[in-house]
Amino acid sequence: MTNHSPAARLKILLAEDTCHVMPCCWDALSAKMIGDAGFGFTFMSGFAVSASRIGAPDTGLISFGEMLDQGRNICAATDIPVIGDGDTGYGNALNVRRTVEQYARAGFGAVMIEDQVSPKRCGHTKGKLVVDRDEAFNRIRAAVDAREAGADIMILARTDARHGHGLDEAIDRAKGFSDLGADILFVEAPQSEDEMARLTGEAPGIHMANLVEGGATPILHPDRLHELGYNFAAYPLTLMSAAMKAIQASLADMAQRKHPADRLLDFADLRKAVGFDAYYEAEKSYSDNRG
Repeated sequence: MTNHSPAARLKILLAEDTCHVMPCCWDALSAKMIGDAGFGFTFMSGFAVSASRIGAPDTGLISFGEMLDQGRNICAATDIPVIGDGDTGYGNALNVRRTVEQYARAGFGAVMIEDQVSPKRCGHTKGKLVVDRDEAFNRIRAAVDAREAGADIMILARTDARHGHGLDEAIDRAKGFSDLGADILFVEAPQSEDEMARLTGEAPGIHMANLVEGGATPILHPDRLHELGYNFAAYPLTLMSAAMKAIQASLADMAQRKHPADRLLDFADLRKAVGFDAYYEAEKSYSDNRG
């Protein structure tokens, strides 16, 4: 770990000539495991946090305070930069500023602000709507103002306009976000490689691809995403889906009065993943050596 802030370290990573693979987290343990596995940064998925923290879908039910509290724990658990899902900013432009400021204080390297109406929805589910351009631009303007006023955090600007207004409108919004000073651009749910290439070509900047298994956007190899102009690819549900599948299989075994031994980590590996080995090593420096 360096002395650079999370935002500064994230900016360095995103300047590299590659498309980074970014598994997404939902709690402190998943964030820690992602960092321990060698990934450079992660994203706190709103879908996954809503599911894990309140057992509810990503339809705007979870609050700003709950997301912020979850984010503090996540950022404290790992040394890698974390991008936080700031949803719509939780209100008007002044709410957006406060969201950005508080996410920066929580330790995030970047915060995502989007242009959906409130309550928002997962970008790959039905029923989502976006605000008009003026309000969308005001949200990003407020986020950038917070950064310029001292919040040490990058601004990831997202538009969901592709769904109801077409690719042209989505590209125009992304270009407007860039002109306002957004650091990272995210056009949600392009539906083909041609669309992906067009939006990165017509709205130059740092781009995030969002790869939801079963969603509208094709799942492409990171090398192909790099060719299309993407700097990193988010996998918001991959790890949670894998974990849930393992839980369901283990529950099915136990319902049949079987022990799911072949599905489990070795206990030593489990202890290491949680942090017991590191704890015991650190504990030695405070042991009583007085004899």
